[in-house]
Amino acid sequence: MTRQRTRSRQRTTTPDDRRGGRPSREAFSKVRVRFDSDGDECVGWLYRPDRPDDPPVVVMAPGLGAERTFGYPAIAERLAEGGYAVLLFDYRNFGDSEGEPRNLVSPSRQVADWREAVAAARDFDGVDGSRVVLWGHSFAGGHALSVAAEDPRIAAVVAVAPFVDGRAALKSKGIKYNLKATALGLRDKLQSLALGAYTVPIVGDPQEFAVVNEPGAKAGVFGLVPTGSDWENRCPARTLLAIPRYRPITSAEDVRCPTLFVGGTDDEIVSLSAIESAAETVQDATYLRLPTDHFGFFDGDTFEEALGHQLAFLNTVVK
Repeated sequence: MTRQRTRSRQRTTTPDDRRGGRPSREAFSKVRVRFDSDGDECVGWLYRPDRPDDPPVVVMAPGLGAERTFGYPAIAERLAEGGYAVLLFDYRNFGDSEGEPRNLVSPSRQVADWREAVAAARDFDGVDGSRVVLWGHSFAGGHALSVAAEDPRIAAVVAVAPFVDGRAALKSKGIKYNLKATALGLRDKLQSLALGAYTVPIVGDPQEFAVVNEPGAKAGVFGLVPTGSDWENRCPARTLLAIPRYRPITSAEDVRCPTLFVGGTDDEIVSLSAIESAAETVQDATYLRLPTDHFGFFDGDTFEEALGHQLAFLNTVVK
């Protein structure tokens, strides 16, 4: 396993130079695409670079409770500028995709959506379906690892601050939180049979009860929500029952493709030690630590530095 640690350069940013500026639209095209996942329609965008012909294709989707508009287009655009096609999609129950109840976070359903997205990406015209890359941040990073573990044809994985162990994450929250989470999750399962979903906040501050209430979680997510979005910070409480059972780390040893793990040394949402453990399990892994928090990868110097490493990695192992 290759290990790296780098430090960000410090500079002052303004709204105009956040994320280094958007690439010229002449560098890529963007079209709306749809694909089926177990009878529901998933909606996304396909970015095609101006060159090369038949580029590799990166499949990416949002983290826990998020939509594809939450900062991910800036990453997709930069990957497209770098010569990669990108399929960025919303899971069922989120964004423009179909599915009820809204904002349901189900790891098994979302992994199934990833499988269908990969299948769709392999069939798109104008891309090289034999070179599919999976890119995920946070919860989606865990999904990317889960899909790669079962699909030996995946060319590479980029897992940024990946969620890899639900059991460990819930243990860190303490017994009081876990008892309340279990009670509310069971209430939702029962109530949903007749009255509809019982919901809880997706993100909250540490003093609030939410699926994710670590320091910086609420501000980090709300900082990515675009102006005019109708996204609601609520999800069915059964999500709280599913997360502890979701442990991508248990299948990480089955990932055979080159994999880049990126973690933040100041991340209070995903344990750096958990990411390192997953990286040690994957046979062909590169592990990079950057001095940032969970959401620093979407903005400023860390955005630039992390993307630079990601493109260098992909150019080496895929192109």
